Amino acid sequence: MEFLLQPGVYRTGDTSTLLKLLDNMWIKDHTVGAGTLYIVSGFANYNGGVRFYPYFTRHIQSGGKIVAYISGSTTQRLSSIQVVEALLECGAEVNVVNRKRLLHAKCYGYQTSDDEELVVTSGNFTGPGMSQNAEVAIRVEKEHIQEMNFSWTEFVDSISSQKWDIHQISAADVSGKKDPAWTLLYDEVHGTTKIDESQEVTMVITLSHSDTVRIQADPGSKAGLGTQYFWLSKGTFDFFPALTIKNKRGQKDTFSCIINMNYIDLDLVQKSRVTFEADNNLDFRLGTGAFRYTKKAKENDLALITRLSEYDYEMRIVPTEADVYPQLLSYATSYIGNYGKRFGYIGNTDLFRILDK
Repeated sequence: MEFLLQPGVYRTGDTSTLLKLLDNMWIKDHTVGAGTLYIVSGFANYNGGVRFYPYFTRHIQSGGKIVAYISGSTTQRLSSIQVVEALLECGAEVNVVNRKRLLHAKCYGYQTSDDEELVVTSGNFTGPGMSQNAEVAIRVEKEHIQEMNFSWTEFVDSISSQKWDIHQISAADVSGKKDPAWTLLYDEVHGTTKIDESQEVTMVITLSHSDTVRIQADPGSKAGLGTQYFWLSKGTFDFFPALTIKNKRGQKDTFSCIINMNYIDLDLVQKSRVTFEADNNLDFRLGTGAFRYTKKAKENDLALITRLSEYDYEMRIVPTEADVYPQLLSYATSYIGNYGKRFGYIGNTDLFRILDK
């Protein structure tokens, strides 16, 4: 068994987030197409599953199944239209439980003909729940499953036998959305989603050579070739809107969204693309083409990316020689990769207080 409190607070094994725990259980330690994968979650949004959609598709195409139970409501934002559409597109069976009997459980796992595993957690099938919220999770493997006499089949049968308002949505109804269950889901993309206070934060990130080489390059030089982007943490699912734009880099699946970026140092507002390399190295990349050739940022400077609303952001560069640099650097508490690059978060109110000193 393995226990953790994310993000990186405490762990008994090598895994620091629920996302990685599920990645190990469903992908690394599991045979694609073998048995049924299970998702039970009170809340669900698109970014909660974005790491897994390509694998879910391959799993079902290889003979496997996926069964999901999530909550819905006409008055609360519990689960989204977009996550249900994505799961149905993969081929999953999706059941929405009306909040008149609120399904608040969170557990995940799989069952094959000779094996089953279970993850019990406080983390929802959402971007924040997977990586950045303070959530616990425990992975229970085969031998302990048998000791406590747990069965995924009996568990799911027990849910479905309750006199709850449960809707199984058909993939054939995605375009028409005639099933009343769709009214229990909120719209992440076209709705008027307001971020809550906990999401009004700024990402503090140190800039590496690869982040800034094109910024420092002279126009027309070889150093300026290629895509200008900032390399971000693998765990930023909760910092960006739903990554619903699907594409491929070669044979690898990517998921993107478009945000409005106000480049404070350039006095410029333009669209920027955020891309998640779902089938490659799991990196996030933020397109920052506006900075190319500007000399506005160098290696080890800080980039402050401030979230103002669902799709509106600001970016500031804090040079290493700035008086506030040491204080802001202290918020970059987590490492990205093995090259010393760091990131973290500061509340917007605290950030503006520091900048206004």
